[in-house]
Amino acid sequence: MTRIETIAEGVTLYLGDCREILPTLGKVDAVVTDPPYGIGYAAQPIVGKGKTRSNHEKRDWDDSPVDLAPVLAIDAPKIIWGGNYYDLPPTRGWLSWFKPDAPPSLSHFELAWTSLDRTSKQYAWSIAATNAERVGHPTQKPLELMKWCLGFVPDAKLILDPFMGSGTTGVAAVRLGRMFAGIEREPKYFELACKRISDALKQPDMFIAQPSKPKQEAFEL
Repeated sequence: MTRIETIAEGVTLYLGDCREILPTLGKVDAVVTDPPYGIGYAAQPIVGKGKTRSNHEKRDWDDSPVDLAPVLAIDAPKIIWGGNYYDLPPTRGWLSWFKPDAPPSLSHFELAWTSLDRTSKQYAWSIAATNAERVGHPTQKPLELMKWCLGFVPDAKLILDPFMGSGTTGVAAVRLGRMFAGIEREPKYFELACKRISDALKQPDMFIAQPSKPKQEAFEL
């Protein structure tokens, strides 16, 4: 059973496995996502010389990349964070997030692979890692970072995030007046995404038209 939450017209969230849900979706205009590579590690902050677990459960897919083949098959521009961990096609442009205040135990850079047809250069954007609105997901990206990403696909009306997590891509999308489809298989993160995106629709960016009203569905795969 896959649960579907229609948060507003054009804003739909799916609880389930993206490998099963993606074939049921229609056309999207862009994919912006942060696959769950290494959540097991991200959930274990370095303390002294050892690692201590945080409260995030470790899953069987935590320590290895997920299969991106179904995502790569989507006919739309793509921005994939952590793309340097995957065997992806050559690209003319990478996005990079420089984190000037990252602790020594963590990387000061994160890279996003893109399918965008741009000149061969690296786009760097600097924001403090502590600026992320932490809401309970171990690898959550800052909202401003995801809004910056959406600036690279200005004509994309419907944004898809097949690894939605706590919904930051969706919050960025609705704040910018875009439509959004998100998929998440962990129920607690799905519930969090539903709440965050619903709240974002109540506080949109100024001068941007917003989608309208909610309903709930479910369907069998």
